[in-house]
Amino acid sequence: MFFRQSPIACLLSSNLDVPRSTGVGAFAMSDENAKIRKFCEVGDLRNAVELLKKSKKAELGLNTYCSILQLCAEHSCLQEGKTTHSIISSNGIPIEGVLGAKLVFMYVNCGDLRNGRRIFDHIQSDKVFLWNLMMSQYAKIGDCHESINHFRKMQKRGITGNSYTFSCIIKCFAILGRVGECKRIHGYVYKLGFGSYNSVVNSLIAAYFKDGRVDSAHNLFDELGDRDVVSWNSMISGYVMNGFSHTALEIFIQMLILRVAVDLATLVNALVACANIGSLSLGRALHGYGVKACFSREVMFNNTLLDMYSKCCNLNDAIQAFEKMGQTTVVSWTSLISAYVREGLFDEAIRLFYEMESKGVSPDVYSITSVLHACACSNSLDKGRDVHNYFRKNNMALSLPVSNALMDMYAKCGSMEEAYLVFSQTPVKDIVSWNTMIGGYSKNSLPNEALKLFGEMQEESRPDGITMACILPACGSLAALKIGRAIHGCILRNGYSLDLHVANALIDLYVKCGSLVHAQLLFHMIPEKDLITWTVMIAGYGMHGFGAEAIVTFQKMKIAGIKPDEITFTSILYACSHSGLLNEGWGFFNSMISECNMQPELEHYACMVDLLARTGNLSKAYQFIETMPIKPDATIWGALLCGCRIHHDVELAEKVAEHVFELEPQNTGYYVLLANIYAEAKKWEEVKKLRERIGKRGLKKSPGCSWIEVQGKFAIFVSADTSHPQAERIVSLLNNMRIKMKNEGYSPKMRYALVNADDTEKETALCGHSEKLAMAFGILNLPPGRTIRVTKNLRVCNDCHEMAKFMSKTARREIILRDSNRFHHFKDGFCTCRDFW
Repeated sequence: MFFRQSPIACLLSSNLDVPRSTGVGAFAMSDENAKIRKFCEVGDLRNAVELLKKSKKAELGLNTYCSILQLCAEHSCLQEGKTTHSIISSNGIPIEGVLGAKLVFMYVNCGDLRNGRRIFDHIQSDKVFLWNLMMSQYAKIGDCHESINHFRKMQKRGITGNSYTFSCIIKCFAILGRVGECKRIHGYVYKLGFGSYNSVVNSLIAAYFKDGRVDSAHNLFDELGDRDVVSWNSMISGYVMNGFSHTALEIFIQMLILRVAVDLATLVNALVACANIGSLSLGRALHGYGVKACFSREVMFNNTLLDMYSKCCNLNDAIQAFEKMGQTTVVSWTSLISAYVREGLFDEAIRLFYEMESKGVSPDVYSITSVLHACACSNSLDKGRDVHNYFRKNNMALSLPVSNALMDMYAKCGSMEEAYLVFSQTPVKDIVSWNTMIGGYSKNSLPNEALKLFGEMQEESRPDGITMACILPACGSLAALKIGRAIHGCILRNGYSLDLHVANALIDLYVKCGSLVHAQLLFHMIPEKDLITWTVMIAGYGMHGFGAEAIVTFQKMKIAGIKPDEITFTSILYACSHSGLLNEGWGFFNSMISECNMQPELEHYACMVDLLARTGNLSKAYQFIETMPIKPDATIWGALLCGCRIHHDVELAEKVAEHVFELEPQNTGYYVLLANIYAEAKKWEEVKKLRERIGKRGLKKSPGCSWIEVQGKFAIFVSADTSHPQAERIVSLLNNMRIKMKNEGYSPKMRYALVNADDTEKETALCGHSEKLAMAFGILNLPPGRTIRVTKNLRVCNDCHEMAKFMSKTARREIILRDSNRFHHFKDGFCTCRDFW
C-alpha cells in the first residue's frame, strides 16, 4: 500500500494559500513583504529567509510567513523552516489558524512529525485537510495504529471526513488485517455519499483483496461507474496477490481493449503475473510495449522485467535485460542471481554475489538468502562458509531470514554442528528456524537429535504441518512406532493430515516402523494421491517383500494418470529384486527406456544386478555390469558380491571383491562380506588373511547393533552384550530356545559365527548376536500377544533368521525385524521373505 502525499498537499495548499497581491487586514504590503514574496515566487529560499531575519516585526505580514513556510515544505528545507518558526515565535505572532496549519504542513512535509504533531495538538484545528495530513503521514511511516487513533478523535470532535480520509483509514485497517473494520467503514462511507469516489472504492478493493475476499473486491469494481487506472491496477495486483495470475492477465487484456491508458504500475503487475504462470511470450510483448511507452528507463520496470525472464527460465534474455539497464540496484542483481540458481548454475550465482559487492552494491536479505541457497543446492560447504565469513568481516547483523538461510545451507551441506551454532546464536527463533533444524537432523541421519529438538520446540513454539513432515522421518529411521503414533494423534487434532506432505510422511513412517497395514489404510484414505504417495507405497511393499502388491500399485498409479519418475522406477525394481521377480523386473527396466524415455542411472543398474544375482544368474549379472554404458560403482559390484555369498560362488566373489576394494578401500562391510563367503566355504586361512589386511589398513568393522522400543523407551543391544540389567534372563531364554530347537532337529548355522573354533564356541558367538538379544528382551518385557519390533543396523544373518522363525512359533508372537536391507515378518515359524533376502 502506498500513501501519496501529493493529493493532500494539493488540497492543503488550496486551503491555505493567501492572495499574493493583497495585504492582510488593514495593513498594506511593505517593501520587505514584497521582496520576500518575490524571492519565494522564484524559489529563492535562502535570500527570502535572510531578508526575513533582517526585517522588523511591524514590517512583516502573515502572508509573508506563510509564503516562506510553503516554500520550505515544498523543498523539504527543515532548517530554514525552523528558523522561520523561531522568528515567528520571537515576534510574538500567535500560532493559530492559517499560520498554524502552514507550520504543521512544513514540519510534516520535512519529516519532523514530532514537532508537526505538537503544533497540531496546540492549534486544535477542525479543518479536515489538516487531520488528513496527520493521518496520512502516520500511515506513511507505518504507524497505522496512530493514524486510526486520529480518525477516532476526529469522529469524537464531530469532524466529517472526506474521500481522502476514508481512503487513508481503509488502507490502515487493511494493513492491520482488520477487515471487519473495513466492512463497517464501507457502510459508513456509503451513508455519507462517498461510495462513488474512486479513491475510496479503490482502497476498499485493495482491502478486500488483501483479506482474500476476491468476489467482494470484484463486485465493488463492477459497481464502479467511472473506473480510473488505479481501479484497474488494484484488480490486476489483487488477483496476482491471491494467486489468480491468469485472471489478472485477462483483466489487463480487457483494460487494453477498452483503451484505458496503462501506467508503470499496470505493466509491472502484468509482468509479475506473466512470471507467476511462466508466460514468456506475453512477457516479451509487455517488454516491447514498455519500451515504446518509455518505461525502459524506470528501475522498477527493468527489475520486474528481469525477474520475469528469470522465473520463465530464460537466462539469456535475463542477462540481456540486465546488461541494458542503465541503473542497477540490489534488486536487479538479486533477480539475476536467482536466475542462475534456477538454471542450476550455482557457481555463477555465487560469483555474481561477489561481483555485486565489488561494484559497491550492498547486499540485502534477498540477495544473501539467494546466494546461500545456491551454496546449499550445490553442496558447497566451503563457499557457504566464505559467505558466512563475509558477513562477519563486514559486521553485518544477521536478520532472522538470513540466519534461517545459513542453518539451511549448513544442514543441506551436512554440517549440523555449524547449523546448530547459528541456531543457538539466533535470539528470536520462528517456526522456520525450528523446522529447518529438525528437518536437517532428520535428513542427516541424526534422528535422536531431531526428536530432542522437537521436544524443546514444543516448550517455546507451536509445531505446524511442516514440522510434522520433518519429524516423522526421524521416527521412521528409528522405527519409533509409539512416538510416531503420538505425533499422528497431534496431527489429527490439529487438522494437519489434510496436508499431502504430512500424509505422505505418515505412510512412510508406518512403512519403516513395520506397520504395513496402517500404511495401507492411510494410503487408501488419501483422495488425491501425488507421485510421492504412490512411490512411498510401492517402496513400502518392496521393503516388506510384497513384490506382487508393489507391481499392482505401480499399474494403478499409471491408470490414475501419474507418470513415474526415476525414483519410482528404483522403488519398483527394488521390489522385484527382493521378491525374485526376474521377468517382471526386466519388463520395468525396458519400459523405463522405451516407454518413458528415461536413461537408467546407477541405482537402476544396481537393482538389476541385485535381481540377477539373487536369482542365481551370477554370470549374466557380471556380463550386464561389463556392458553398462556408465562406469559401475561400489554399490553395483557389492550387489553382485552379495549374490556370490547367497549362491556360494567363491571364485567369482574374489574377482568381484577386487573391484569393490579398489572403489571403496575404506568400507569394512565389503571385507566382512568376503570373509563370510570364505567362512561359509571353510577357507579359514583366507579369512585370516582378510583380517590381517583389515588390520594393516587400520579399518574397524561396524559393530552389530539392534534396538527395540518398549513403553516409549529404546533398549539398545550390541553383539555379546552382557551389560544390560536383564542380561542373565535374556541369555537364559535364548539358551532354552536353542535347546528346544535342537530337540526339534535344528542345528545351528555354524558358518555364520565367522570364527575358526569348536562348535561350542561358535554356538556361543551366534547366541550373542544383537538381534537375538533384542528379540528375547521383547518377549520378556512386552505383554503376551504384542508384536515384537526390532531394528538392526546391519544385514540379519541366516542363523538369526532361523532363530526368529522358531521364536515366533514357540512364543506365539509376531516378530517384525528390520535390517539394513529390508523387513522380515516372522509368524508361526515362517517369514514373508520366504528365506529370500
